[in-house]
Amino acid sequence: MSGLIDRFGRVHNYLRISVTDRCNLRCLYCMPEEGVAFADSSTLLTYDQIVEVVEAGSKLGITRLRITGGEALVRPGLADLIGRLSAIPGIEDIALTTNGLLLAPHAEALKTAGLTRVNISLDTLEPSRFRMIARRGELAKVMQGIEAAAAAGFTPIKLNCVLLRGINEDEIAAFLRLAFEQPLHVRFIEYMPIGHADENWKKHYLPLSRVQEIAAEQGYVVEPGEAVSGNGPSENWKLLGGAGSFGLIHPISDQFCSQCNRLRLTADGFIKPCLYWMDELDVRPALGDRTRMLELYSRAMDLKPESHEMAAKLADEEQSHEPTSRRMSQIGG
Repeated sequence: MSGLIDRFGRVHNYLRISVTDRCNLRCLYCMPEEGVAFADSSTLLTYDQIVEVVEAGSKLGITRLRITGGEALVRPGLADLIGRLSAIPGIEDIALTTNGLLLAPHAEALKTAGLTRVNISLDTLEPSRFRMIARRGELAKVMQGIEAAAAAGFTPIKLNCVLLRGINEDEIAAFLRLAFEQPLHVRFIEYMPIGHADENWKKHYLPLSRVQEIAAEQGYVVEPGEAVSGNGPSENWKLLGGAGSFGLIHPISDQFCSQCNRLRLTADGFIKPCLYWMDELDVRPALGDRTRMLELYSRAMDLKPESHEMAAKLADEEQSHEPTSRRMSQIGG
């Protein structure tokens, strides 16, 4: 039984760990084109410190981890960290979110080290549009990463597609076809206003009801799917007769805060109880002191709000807390 229960009765067993705020892409929904001021490497938690934070969390019921960035694979020695984390008693599942550009040469080593699953960000299947959305990089490298993940034996392989009105919504049918033809789990994700709840976000926000509409128009027969390993908040759908499936992650149009089971550890050493709000707790004063570290987790439970209120922001309604000023890359995707 987890010892991490917040004021609303939600049990927490999941910690998302950002190992860097740096990224080899500049995706338009994640950071501005000119980039952001990256943290000095000296301010990032060391792998020893990350292991210490996780060891404490495992004593309180943390069993699942996700490694994120920025782009996690730009930080050297990630397989070594995975190996150390997988050896912690109580840790049952370690996943990685990556943009896939650097995955191919590392997939086998990550699998051997103990990585359980991979989520690969893929917002378009068109090379020219990839450069427009990501502002750098090559789609071919991502596809090579997907192939390498499959060859290494990762399953399921999830593809994360952030839907953007007027930018990639015309590719919904193509992604559904990909999920029908290949044993992949395509997850459509609503564009979230993390660190930039501005008019541009409102302009490109697209509710995921559009995915179901396109599936019907394309003649797919869909039915509720079985839970996918590491499913989290995804609403899963099976394409009858197909090799794969798709999921809907709609934090705004149908928020799932009542089921939230996660905390986040930023690369510069702060525990965030909620992705959207400003509240965060510095872990550094507690390093080297197990009692203080356990107390820090407890404080995170006390700070955790009931919901993120992104939908209220979309409707220009008053919010109860202060939204974070950090961009997604600075928190951990």
